[in-house]
Amino acid sequence: MKVRCWGARGSIPVSGPEYDRYGGDTPCLEIRNAAGDVLVVDAGSGIRRLGNQLQKEGIKRLTLLFTHSHWDHIIGFPFFKPLYDPSVHITLGGCPSFQGEMSKVLGLAMRGPLFPVTFDQISARVEPFSWCSEEYWLGTLRVTRIALSHPNMGAGYRFDEAGKSVVFLTDNELSHHHHGGRSFEDYVAFCQGADLLIHDAEYLPEEYPEKVGWGHSHYEDAARLAKAAGVGALGLYHHNQDRTDAALDNLVERCRTFMAGPGHVPQCLALTQASSFDF
Repeated sequence: MKVRCWGARGSIPVSGPEYDRYGGDTPCLEIRNAAGDVLVVDAGSGIRRLGNQLQKEGIKRLTLLFTHSHWDHIIGFPFFKPLYDPSVHITLGGCPSFQGEMSKVLGLAMRGPLFPVTFDQISARVEPFSWCSEEYWLGTLRVTRIALSHPNMGAGYRFDEAGKSVVFLTDNELSHHHHGGRSFEDYVAFCQGADLLIHDAEYLPEEYPEKVGWGHSHYEDAARLAKAAGVGALGLYHHNQDRTDAALDNLVERCRTFMAGPGHVPQCLALTQASSFDF
């Protein structure tokens, strides 16, 4: 299993020298199974660069899932070049009760005057499928899902293949229960023993009291989850749009210090829009 991050920023894309190392693109995660099949989660602005890479490689089939349909997770979809290649086949998966009907949501986002090309003018073969069962298989890659604690609901994912596992829980507020969200203990069980947990850590603990209910966690809550679940590494994600590289470096060091001490201590890093992992 290969995992590549194409965007780790939250809320809105940013640019400038102060964001060079961690990047300014919004959420997009690529997973490839042992056979090289491509699964993409979220279509934030990072999916534009992913699309360029897939075209360069001549990839003609892929599966696209979403955590939810807030703007920062779909903003790059109309700029995903494989959409305009008639030889490309895209499986668009999701469960309406978690995220809404994604083809309809994306259709609204591409409707005039918001965008000049409508969803039904896409050249690629886009095949929606409703996935509401407990698991989905892409070859030997097993995908399972859990509800996020986030406004308007959403889905987090776990990817397992050949004894290795990655969990992706962005936009998940661990200290506040949103409609449809799960308990901390449920998230611990879902993440148990994962090699890598990618989790929302938008806020510092001292920032969080003014943001309660906004749908995002501070790094201490993400660290508690990582320790309780015994994961190998914690990848901090959904970086605040105003968090500079230097400030993110500081956040990571504070998270590492917080996790140190008795019990299991996972590795800690903040994902960049070029982070990649090979399991």
